[in-house]
Amino acid sequence: MKTWVSGLLIIAMCAFAMAPVAWHAMTSLKTASESTRIPPTLFPESPTLANYEELFERRPFLSYCLNSFVIASLASLLCIAAGAAAAYPLAHATAVMRARVAAGLLVLAFFPPIAFLLPLYEMVRFAGLINHPWGLIVPYAGLNLPLAIWLLTGYFRSLPSDLREAAAMDGLSRFETFRKVILPLSMPALATVGVLVFIFSWNEFMFALTFINNDPSRTATLAVATLSGAFVYEIPWGLVAAGVIASSIPLILMVLFLQKSIVAGLTAGSAK
Repeated sequence: MKTWVSGLLIIAMCAFAMAPVAWHAMTSLKTASESTRIPPTLFPESPTLANYEELFERRPFLSYCLNSFVIASLASLLCIAAGAAAAYPLAHATAVMRARVAAGLLVLAFFPPIAFLLPLYEMVRFAGLINHPWGLIVPYAGLNLPLAIWLLTGYFRSLPSDLREAAAMDGLSRFETFRKVILPLSMPALATVGVLVFIFSWNEFMFALTFINNDPSRTATLAVATLSGAFVYEIPWGLVAAGVIASSIPLILMVLFLQKSIVAGLTAGSAK
């Protein structure tokens, strides 16, 4: 009985989560007149790819996706590099020091990103990075750094100490041990951090809206939110839905491809 209830609950939660995606997918295949019809239709009467054709042929949506890819990729790499460099010595610090730093990192991680919007804007403006990719790359990496350090610290602590002792006996310095031994063994955790930072950077909207105000530098999410029709106040729902689906496909493929590494990185250290 409990198994059936759990199964039905899981199915209901999955259906609830997938309903908006299915609605956008159906809307993206409708004509402009059908997408604004009241009452709305669930399935398109005459499915069409016109919204996708306009999105990629008449609008520079691929350029926006490329902007998001570059920003998210560099933010992920920067966060991984800084997080790993900070987490490795923290993993081997004293228990008191590790507990204090971990508590501070968790406090920072629970702060909503919107709380840092104004000070980050002033810093980005002072550095002259408004409308520049690095104006988003550095804040994205910094906002995800506490979580990255917390995850990587737990993974580094789960690695056997014999590895460091064997590397020291072979004449490797501490940095060489970190680079040649620890990092290759930590690929699942590094992949997990990279994916989490990439997803956050790709989906983030508020900072992109604040720091980017010219069209060529827009990210994919910002471009979808600012799509307009023939008139300023016209909202092309079919085109917006096509943009939502098109911008979600890269994230879905990446998570499917790296799902084993993500699970391994998140569950590291949970069992001996």
